[in-house]
Amino acid sequence: MTAIDPVLVLPSLGEDLERVELHLRAEVRSDLDFLSTVARHLIDAGGKRIRPGLAIASAGIADPHGRSCRDDVVAGAVAVELVHMGSLYHDDVIDGATTRRNVASVNATWGNATAILAGDFLLARASQIAASLGTEVAELLAATIGKLCEGQIREYQDAYNCDRSVRDYELSIGGKTASLLAASCRVGAIVAELPAALTEALSEFGHSYGMAFQIVDDILDVISSDDELGKPAGHDLREGNYTLPVLLAVQSPEGQQLRSILGPGLSADESAQARRIIRAGSGVPEAFAAASVWADRAATALTELPDTPAAVALRAAAEHLLGRVGSPDASDRAGAVAD
Repeated sequence: MTAIDPVLVLPSLGEDLERVELHLRAEVRSDLDFLSTVARHLIDAGGKRIRPGLAIASAGIADPHGRSCRDDVVAGAVAVELVHMGSLYHDDVIDGATTRRNVASVNATWGNATAILAGDFLLARASQIAASLGTEVAELLAATIGKLCEGQIREYQDAYNCDRSVRDYELSIGGKTASLLAASCRVGAIVAELPAALTEALSEFGHSYGMAFQIVDDILDVISSDDELGKPAGHDLREGNYTLPVLLAVQSPEGQQLRSILGPGLSADESAQARRIIRAGSGVPEAFAAASVWADRAATALTELPDTPAAVALRAAAEHLLGRVGSPDASDRAGAVAD
């Protein structure tokens, strides 16, 4: 699948994301040099900066010229990224993760206590920025942090549950992933003072995009290698987080064999075997089809919006997302992925 890079259709987005990088580093500085170093750890590791990109593109949705955004839009973009990063610091502690973005995780480098406090520091910085942008943005980010927690709790409640429903899965990812992507679009729209109809359409785009994004991420956890992911592949299986491709595989003719393998204490060999079973069956292409439905919903949310460079970039983002998986045919990838 050939996908268009959103930055190619909105060149100012690349320039604005460079401004985000500078502001991110400025916002995590502390009088305590050690805290500054820890807080900057994942910023230095890089990242796609999807959430800031959505905020910036949303803010410019009515601009026919695709010009660079205002400073307050950059501030909103930085705030949503700091929320994301703070949640990653906490998630890695909870999961006992040792790597993130191809570097050692904060908890593996400095310990759990430091990672938790640094994550709190990032969320506090995000809250300070949000407050400077007005009560509506501050309330939105606070509510979104609550949704992130709710989504994660839903996931933990269903740990190692092969009978987890698709609906419960969707409610979980709607909170832990889609809520922040929707908030990113909404923050951009609020700061840019867009009309209510545009703001709602962009929020719907962000939610649907977020749902597709997480399903794609869950597919990649099954079909990709450690190097491709920048973190250990199959991590969700070992943690008992049975995602959409896994749940669909459990319901397939190969489901009984898969059930006999899955459970607490999954060994490396068992994880590799489970991933082979999932990739060989219908779970991956069916999950890809579900991601495509959400990506189509995202595109549909934009149909009534002005045909501006920013709108084209957001549509391209949805197409680019599905392109991360490549062929939806699991058999095409089964032999190519290193276990």
